[in-house]
Amino acid sequence: MTQETGALFIGTAGWGIPRSIAERFPGEGQHLERYARVFSCAEINTSFYRSHKRQTYTRWAGHTPAGFRFSVKLPRTITHDARLHSPEVLLKKFLDEASGLGERLQVLLVQLPPSLSFEARVARTFFETLSSMHGASVVCEPRHASWFQPVADQLLAEWKIGRVAADPARHSSAGVPGGWMGPAGDGVGATLYYRWHGSPRIYYSAYTDTWLHTRAIELDSWPKESECWCIFDNTALGAAASNALSFTNQIFGHWHAQRAVFDEGN
Repeated sequence: MTQETGALFIGTAGWGIPRSIAERFPGEGQHLERYARVFSCAEINTSFYRSHKRQTYTRWAGHTPAGFRFSVKLPRTITHDARLHSPEVLLKKFLDEASGLGERLQVLLVQLPPSLSFEARVARTFFETLSSMHGASVVCEPRHASWFQPVADQLLAEWKIGRVAADPARHSSAGVPGGWMGPAGDGVGATLYYRWHGSPRIYYSAYTDTWLHTRAIELDSWPKESECWCIFDNTALGAAASNALSFTNQIFGHWHAQRAVFDEGN
């Protein structure tokens, strides 16, 4: 979904449609087809737990319109089991599978375990390898405190890896994007990726309209050329889709209100 405020993608982890709001996703077809008529993106994170055939990714892409985009989470075998070491074989298998999405594959998500501390040599080798094997944007969601030091941010920026802005934020700077922020450091030319897991109860809690409104104002502060992804991961009780719908209304309502004030003053 691209509009006057820049490239903005709002969606959920997966494409589940809770029965309570099913009427908001009208029309025939499978869940993904109905979901993709309403939202502009989806995060595939079942890939974290198991591999999918290339044909499966191709089928998913075929259920979505031309402008729809996917992010895909790297398998836990790479991030949690191998802990980023010797990734070539596993990455090749994963990327061969995910390439079935074609041009709809926009972002690769690297979520690290909370126990994985920053080691410059390991991180550099991993991201260099990943960058050489695929041209999609890459974002990383680290969770160990050592990844929020300047040296880690600099390494991510060196390899044009965005640091995910997560909620709940485990560390003081974890709630805002970091790493690669574009050539000028202002967000232009970068992928600003927000993952909202639900708070206070992670994966379960729904966000309030007040919280969503505050996030809409924050996103509006980025340059209009920025590419922003907002993924709701509070899927356990079905809050993600409802929150994503409300957030879409919030952010567009805020933008139109700001535009009206501007037009009135000019």
